[in-house]
Amino acid sequence: MALSTAALAPLSGLAENPIVGPLVPVHEASSSDDWWRSAVIYQIYPRSFRDASGDGVGDLAGITAELHHIADLGADAVWLSPFYVSPQRDGGYDVADYCDVDPLFGTLADFDALAARARELGLHIIVDLVPNHCSSEHAMFRAALASGHGSPARDHFIFRDGRGEHGELPPNNWESHFGGPAWTRITEPDGTAGQWYLHLFDSSQPDFNWDNPAVGDEFERVLRFWLDRGAAGFRVDVAHALVKAAGLPDWGGKADGGSSPGFPGHLAPMFGQPALRDVYRRWRAILAEYGPDRVLCAEANVDPLDRMAQWVAPDQLHQAFNFPFLGAPFEAEALRAVVNASFEAFDAVGAPTTWVLSNHDVVRHASRLGLPGVGLNVGEGLGPEDPQPDVALGRTRARAATLFMLGLPGSAYLYQGEELGLVDNTFIAPHERQDPTFHRTGGERVGRDGCRVPIPWRSGAPAHGFSETGASWLPQPELWAELARDAQALASESHLNLYRRVLSHRRERALGAGSLAWVPDLCRDGVLAFANGTILVMLNAGESAVPLPLLEVAVRSGETGSADLGPGEAAWLILGE
Repeated sequence: MALSTAALAPLSGLAENPIVGPLVPVHEASSSDDWWRSAVIYQIYPRSFRDASGDGVGDLAGITAELHHIADLGADAVWLSPFYVSPQRDGGYDVADYCDVDPLFGTLADFDALAARARELGLHIIVDLVPNHCSSEHAMFRAALASGHGSPARDHFIFRDGRGEHGELPPNNWESHFGGPAWTRITEPDGTAGQWYLHLFDSSQPDFNWDNPAVGDEFERVLRFWLDRGAAGFRVDVAHALVKAAGLPDWGGKADGGSSPGFPGHLAPMFGQPALRDVYRRWRAILAEYGPDRVLCAEANVDPLDRMAQWVAPDQLHQAFNFPFLGAPFEAEALRAVVNASFEAFDAVGAPTTWVLSNHDVVRHASRLGLPGVGLNVGEGLGPEDPQPDVALGRTRARAATLFMLGLPGSAYLYQGEELGLVDNTFIAPHERQDPTFHRTGGERVGRDGCRVPIPWRSGAPAHGFSETGASWLPQPELWAELARDAQALASESHLNLYRRVLSHRRERALGAGSLAWVPDLCRDGVLAFANGTILVMLNAGESAVPLPLLEVAVRSGETGSADLGPGEAAWLILGE
């Protein structure tokens, strides 16, 4: 008996299939034609995608030259990490000019050429927006330093007098995400020790004062600038941090605002303040002026999931990254719990659920899933002194995790190179590291360089095809010669061709807009199984092989032809046409 999407849509009662047994519906199919609700969005980290100039740093021209590969993969959109004018203290997330391209990456004409090429290929372009902070070299911050105490220019940022007899102590006890205090004291124009400014990240990244309406006006200008140039929307960096609690009270919890004993995340004074909703309501109205196809995605790392969903109410942001899913261990019950919680939270506000396994801030999932245990090192980085991943195990599990993720209804984010099964470079020397986290903690935290290494395009070429000159701003592992895109394109069972097959099935069967129902009879012994429309998705996160149902296999992550699903493998089977 074939099960249509409509048959799985109700959220009450059980559907039944004679081969797999009863189904427990969790999520209804979507009837919306909004592209972003079911899209596959491919993240490009420009420094590391493709270098057309030969200086060892990726650029916009390099992206344009290779963009057809992303369309061929099956993506619907490309999210570009920052390419703005920047001193590059934090990989471009320290912005000195929001309305121009850094010469390192090219020119505005290069962006226009990239946007035009994307339109030809049917790809949407999403621009990374960094509204919480800018670079200390931004003209507004330079004006704030040059002006006096209490000046209008200084009110664009969060300046405060210090504590202590002579103001020698920071205004509060907040810690930077990158280690150390979140405050830096300035020298006033007259040469005296002066006020302190807040920076939740590096000292070169002063936080804006979003209580000042002029800051909101400036960012509305920035939104329109890129929308006028063809941007389909924005990924909003640290979207939960813009507004701080009145009085900037001390905080004894985690620097990132995550919950800890005695310090629930919803009380963190630097995150999730109610006034943020007014900011995003204005932004959504601006995007609506440009048409119904523009989108805002929040990087809002807050817990629990129902609190995260508050940012994607119908009049605010369209999507929010699902960090609990990204951080879930490779365990059946943990994955099932986060999937259920995600649909419960986001369905309640009418927003799509997003899914992601890797990005530029975390250890690649092909590495962390190869770590001892269940691979829970997500954001601290991996160095030569850390336990090293089992690369074969990690890449095997990564293939399976990807099949599981891409079978889920909603929008999926891919990080450049994951379609090649890339792992982190865990042997970057201290003098080669560039992440400010590494330097601000004296090397105690390795940082994110390992997941940002330039990706391989051609086996046997200089820099594995990333740059014609062989230059590379971070060192590439030798392993990557065999993982280059051209080599994988010729191997039918490669990581790359698995992604192509999976994304083709996903699009053909409209799984992103589909439904989800668990299959209890198959969810045992470390196995998860759910139906989405005409596809049955099975993931074996257990330790023993399990028999597959007597259904046609559409695609599988492991050995083809086997009647069993091995440990660390996943498969899509056809329930009906």
